[in-house]
Amino acid sequence: MKTAVLTVASSARLEHLQRQRRVLAEVADDIVRVEVWLDETPPTETPDADTLTLHVPPGPRGLRVGEGRNRAAVAAVEAGADLLIFLDVDCLPGTDLLPAYRAAAERHPGAVLSGPVTYLRSVQRPETASDLPFLTRPHPARPALAPGSTRRASVDEYDLFWSLSFAVTPSTWGRVGGFHSGYEGYGAEDTDLAWTARANGVDMVWVGGADAYHQWHPVSSPPWQHLDDILRNGATFHRRWGVWPMGGWLEAFAAAGAIERRGSDWVRVA
Repeated sequence: MKTAVLTVASSARLEHLQRQRRVLAEVADDIVRVEVWLDETPPTETPDADTLTLHVPPGPRGLRVGEGRNRAAVAAVEAGADLLIFLDVDCLPGTDLLPAYRAAAERHPGAVLSGPVTYLRSVQRPETASDLPFLTRPHPARPALAPGSTRRASVDEYDLFWSLSFAVTPSTWGRVGGFHSGYEGYGAEDTDLAWTARANGVDMVWVGGADAYHQWHPVSSPPWQHLDDILRNGATFHRRWGVWPMGGWLEAFAAAGAIERRGSDWVRVA
């Protein structure tokens, strides 16, 4: 099974990307590697000669993460990939991530495959793949199955999909249709993809052993720096699906007096 590993990146995450490259080189065999640069300008440093590098500059309202992933998928399929593994730039692949996704794709070729993600602490800076098994601590919000096992997600569990780490066959990607182009900047494209898969009758499957490790970076909760993106992308999601995503963050912003509900919309408070 010819496998592609697809990552969207920016200069703000260059250190994380470089660490991902080093670990990926340890755990991957013969893969199609696609990196998509999301900044205004293409990367100044040159990756491995075998890496396919694309440039998708920002739109009027921010980084086009979904569009970057869509174009990476096209490039990977054109390069002959039979399995597409989307790995966020912040994520390091575990030693069994590739074989676990490959085995799951053999069992569930028509599904969106989702592995567990461990969020590393600030002091945890693994440099080799051999460091990772000792750090495994899957996020408790999502199912973490035993290695080698899989389970179809329930209807309600589609809300737990994260694009940090997932895999699909090209045919399944075609059924889903990729990420919606209406999202720019931060938020909602993950849930939109999952809901689109569900609406199109595509299973989502939890994959034990396909562990990814999210490298630490500073965050705020709620993410104040992304407030306008969340309102804009949330409104796009609401127009498409009739509900607002990211409800916990919206409620937190409202509790702080930054936004309020007006009819069916969330808006900034002047």
